[in-house]
Amino acid sequence: MNVEPDVTPEPFGQAGAPLDRRAELSEFLRTRRARLKPEDVGLPGSSRHRRVPGLRREELAQLAGISVAYYTRLEQGNGRNVSAEVLDAIARALRLSGAERAHLFHLTNPAQHRKKTPARPQQVRPALRQLLDSLEGVPAYVMGRRADVLAWNRMASAVFGDWGALPPRDRNWARLVFLRPGFRDIFLEWETKAYDVVSFLRMDAGCHPDDPQLSALVGELSVKSEDFRRLWATHDVKEKGHGVKRLRHPLVGDLTLSFETFRLPDDPDQALILYHAEPGSPSAESLRLLASWGEDATRAGTTSQRL
Repeated sequence: MNVEPDVTPEPFGQAGAPLDRRAELSEFLRTRRARLKPEDVGLPGSSRHRRVPGLRREELAQLAGISVAYYTRLEQGNGRNVSAEVLDAIARALRLSGAERAHLFHLTNPAQHRKKTPARPQQVRPALRQLLDSLEGVPAYVMGRRADVLAWNRMASAVFGDWGALPPRDRNWARLVFLRPGFRDIFLEWETKAYDVVSFLRMDAGCHPDDPQLSALVGELSVKSEDFRRLWATHDVKEKGHGVKRLRHPLVGDLTLSFETFRLPDDPDQALILYHAEPGSPSAESLRLLASWGEDATRAGTTSQRL
């Protein structure tokens, strides 16, 4: 039986170190392979003598139609000059999601990541800010790189607390979720929210491996939050899309809100996120009440969530 050596990635975020794409590629492929069982992909069932979790390298190579030696080099972090056809075959064999496939391509194409001049602070167009303000009764905000909250409307403050009361660096979903104790109470499925935030940061790290601000953020969270370290080690990636969040508000109680994410065509690093309740539902009535209470709702949410 093959005993495959563990590959320990270099830490991302320590002392401003950029993402090590070789280590990231190695760990990403290893963790994706480990989650698949032979029977999941039509191979004979697991044997009690197997000494590695999930598929073996030779099994994965067979499914992808490439040599074991070639796949082994790739999983060891040597992703140079890999064709799109091979990556597609590996993505199919590993049953990667769309976000995971994109992440794999980012990690294996360093030509896309040549160092650039430091990025300017993210700016939200004035017209988009006007749109946010015009959305009566709809919590909405713009999220940018590193899960930063760039702009928001009054209803978002009423639901999530007044981001304007925070220093700009703390207007960030990762810092809010992992470093602000009150946010463990506002999200009834806190673990799901935390997983979504970390998966988004992983995706961002693959796209922007030389970002010193992202590196510093991951380093800070790794030091301060055991939950973040645990979730970061999964190497899961996920695009923010749509879904349902269950919240608890100090004034109106439980809320069930659907959310939709819209990437901006002129700046894919920014997204408009809108929350809404089912018409006629108790949550819709609760949003109406919060809208009517104005600043009182914002102050109550801010105090409860310890912003």
